[in-house]
Amino acid sequence: MKATSQLLASGPGWRVRDIVCTAGPSDPAFEERHEHCCIAVVTAGSFQYRSSLGTALLAPGAILFGNRGTCFECGHEHAIGDRCLAFQFEPEQLEDIVVGVPAARCFEFTRACLPPSLASFRLAAEAEAARRDAIKLEEIAVRLAGAVAALQNGEPPAAVAPSAQDTRRITRALRLIEAESEQPLTLAGIAREAAMSRYHFLRTFRTLVGMTPHQYLLRTRMHRAATMLRQSDHTIANIAFEAGFGDLSTFNRRFRQVMGASPGVYRVQP
Repeated sequence: MKATSQLLASGPGWRVRDIVCTAGPSDPAFEERHEHCCIAVVTAGSFQYRSSLGTALLAPGAILFGNRGTCFECGHEHAIGDRCLAFQFEPEQLEDIVVGVPAARCFEFTRACLPPSLASFRLAAEAEAARRDAIKLEEIAVRLAGAVAALQNGEPPAAVAPSAQDTRRITRALRLIEAESEQPLTLAGIAREAAMSRYHFLRTFRTLVGMTPHQYLLRTRMHRAATMLRQSDHTIANIAFEAGFGDLSTFNRRFRQVMGASPGVYRVQP
């Protein structure tokens, strides 16, 4: 098999892999098996995908589907290589997401793929930019699975006004993020504390707060770091870890993006 697979992020029942294939016209196609429920976004190259759901020529922006346990083939009769971002789920995790999708029922893929679209190109670019950000990739995985579930049921994701109970639950989530922003929080963990499915939590949070949980967590961590930079003599590295960032380079990059200056420059600004 002329393919490499790099795990980008994972959590209970889900994972995201960067899969690069170097097969070409001289390489015969062979049967493979989906070990998980798979939604894969093609980011480069092209190939022929054959499964029990159908046959399709996939190019950048196309989205491939595979039900767990089903067999498939990928062929490269006309060109060499391809690259995909594969979002893989255990069935119970997809069911958990489907619970929060209006009008959606039991989840099983019914088609082989979706053609390229502006939305899929945007999603692929967003996922590429979040390669080292587990909670951001989890958000993308949940959004993608929810959108596919809604599409398969013939319904666009409907806008539903948050209930009073939803508002209380999101408030609980906000307080949790504020109190534990330095901890390795996950979308699944925060949604569980709010007693909501991940898909419903993500959509409701964005409606009420105006940003995603990941964006809110990042800004909370940035606020904490900025305060420590001005009010303590801790090293920048220590502040980065105390604020919840996994490594210094990520902190420096994120801080400059959000605050408009490096941590060192921000610390000495009047």
